[in-house]
Amino acid sequence: MQYQWYPGHMTKAKRQMQEDIKLIDLIIELVDARIPVSSHNPDIDQLGQNKSRIVLLNKADLADEQRNQEWCSYYKERGMYAVRLDSRNRAGMKNVQAVIQDACREKLEKNRRRGILNRPVRAMVAGIPNVGKSTFINSFAGKACAKTGNKPGVTKGKQWIRLNKNVELLDTPGILWPKFEDQTVGLHLAYIGSIKDELVNVEEMALELIGELTVKYPGILSERYEADETAGSIGILEQLARSRGCLKKGSELDYAKAAALLMEDFRSGRLGRISIETP
Repeated sequence: MQYQWYPGHMTKAKRQMQEDIKLIDLIIELVDARIPVSSHNPDIDQLGQNKSRIVLLNKADLADEQRNQEWCSYYKERGMYAVRLDSRNRAGMKNVQAVIQDACREKLEKNRRRGILNRPVRAMVAGIPNVGKSTFINSFAGKACAKTGNKPGVTKGKQWIRLNKNVELLDTPGILWPKFEDQTVGLHLAYIGSIKDELVNVEEMALELIGELTVKYPGILSERYEADETAGSIGILEQLARSRGCLKKGSELDYAKAAALLMEDFRSGRLGRISIETP
């Protein structure tokens, strides 16, 4: 299965981002805490040279807490600020505000020396589709000022959002890169729904996820679906279909329905807190 997805509006979005980067002091990149490598856009490294960087490990409540801590240490070692976050929960936003001030301390100090006292920090919020940028902005700002949706590609154009006298945010459309050099990246993005399910074979994707889970989280599938994990990926999907009553007419097993159910259980956290990638 080949994973590729690059609609025309994304080429335009990348060009726009190259222009916008000149206007900002700080890049706030949201990644999915379950797959921080695959959900990081390498374009941001190139575009954001010489800018302060904060990485928000979003959906950290769905990820393995030990892995979250390992990722925070990983980013810190590379000179970036990192914050674990559930963007739907406003309680964590004070922490983000403090980290923004910390990340831009040098810039603010330079402005103060030049007599510029009231200029807010201008931050670009970037990330791939469906990683939770709009939800984060709405929680951070405390009002619905960016459209949200649980399908990729809701943010179509840029918008500046004045949070308070200290911070202005620039929301940008999610950008995916033209081609995944490593197909594992495409697969992991498909797991979390950043590539639309209509564009992939959900049964194949579910079998791949089963393979990863039996290695990284042994026992998790037997606990939820009473599946024998020694049966192999196809055997486990078959047992899942039986235990959850995924049937077509004539009592034939509905593998597509079972695969969709597994993916939904993973994405919603019903399988437990799972991190697919480790530093």
